Amino acid sequence: MIILIPCIVFILSCPGPGNGDKNCEFTYVTDVERNIHTLAGMNLGNALEAPKEGDWGVTLKAEYFELIRNAGFNYVRIPINWSAHALATDPYTIDPVFFNRVDWAINQALSRGLTVIINIHHYDEIMTDPPGQRERFLALWNQIAAHYKDVSAGLYFEILNEPNGNLTPALWNQYLKEAITVIRGTGGNNGTRNLIVGTANGGGLDGLDALVIPTAAEDPNIIVTFHYYNPFHFTHQGAEWVDGSDAWLGITWSGTTAQKAAVQAEFDAVKDWSDNHGRRIFLGEFGAYSRADNCSRVTWTSYIVEQAEAGNFFWAYWEFCAGFGVFERSVGPNGAWRKQLLDALAPE
Repeated sequence: MIILIPCIVFILSCPGPGNGDKNCEFTYVTDVERNIHTLAGMNLGNALEAPKEGDWGVTLKAEYFELIRNAGFNYVRIPINWSAHALATDPYTIDPVFFNRVDWAINQALSRGLTVIINIHHYDEIMTDPPGQRERFLALWNQIAAHYKDVSAGLYFEILNEPNGNLTPALWNQYLKEAITVIRGTGGNNGTRNLIVGTANGGGLDGLDALVIPTAAEDPNIIVTFHYYNPFHFTHQGAEWVDGSDAWLGITWSGTTAQKAAVQAEFDAVKDWSDNHGRRIFLGEFGAYSRADNCSRVTWTSYIVEQAEAGNFFWAYWEFCAGFGVFERSVGPNGAWRKQLLDALAPE
C-alpha cells in the first residue's frame, strides 16, 4: 500500500524518443511514504565517489536519507572514493576529515533504520597497477575496518567496486582473500560483519564462475554482488562518458517476449549459481540513463526488479539524484520524486 501525504504534483509532457506520437508523461511527487520494502535499496552515487564531494554535482544531505526511507527503501549503498583521500605512500593514511564525513553519512543511514553498504569505489590505480597498489589496498581496508569495528551489524562492507583491467580474475581472487583476512582480523563486529564481494571483469554476472571465495561453511557472512546494465546500448544511450553513445539515442525497451527472455535467462543463471554455492545475491547496481525515453526506463526498471525479486536478490538502484536518478533535485523548491520510476522500484 502507498500512502501519499500532502504534496505538490508537477506534470510535464515529454515525448519519448522512438515512441512515435506517444507521449510519456512525467509526474513528480515531493513527499511519499510507503511500507518498507526489505529487498529494496538505493545508491547514493556521484557524491562521495567523486574525487571531491560536489565535483560531480551531488552533495549528500540529511534529508536524502529521510526521503529514501520514507519512500520504502531499506538499504543505501554509498560508493566511496577512499583512494582520493589517502596518502599514496606508506602508511597510506586516510584523511581524518574525510573519515568524519563518511561517519556522518553512515550515522544518517543507521539512525533512520537503513542498512548501509560502504565500498571502495573508483580505485582506478589498482585496476591499472595491481601489484603496485596491493599494499595500499589492504592498508585502506585495515583502517576502514578498524575504524568501524564497533559499529552495528547494520553496516556492510563491499570490498571493491567492479574489479577490472589488469586486476585479473586470478589476481582479484588473491587480493580478495587477503582483504577478507585483514577485515576479519580487526576485531569487534568485523568477525561476523556481512561482506559483499563482486566479480572481476567489471562486476558483471559473467565473472561469477571465476570468483573464488570461502565456502559458506567457512564464512557464512559473505554476499556476492553483480551489476546489471543489459542491454548496454539501451541503458547507456547518450551517456557522456561512453564513446559513441549518442548514436544509440532512441533505442527503446518495451518488454517484448524476446527482451524479457534475455533478461530472465541471465537472472536465472545467477540464481542457479547462488543455489549451487549457498550464497545470497546482491544486485548492487542497475539503471537506465536519463536520456532514454521515460516509458522504456520505467518498463525496463520494473522488469529488472521483478526478476531480482523472483531470485530473492536484494538490490540497489543506480542511482538517487544524478544522471540515472529517481529523484529530481531541480523540481520545485526541494526536489521531487519521478513518480513512475519510483513506482517501478517500489510498487504498491
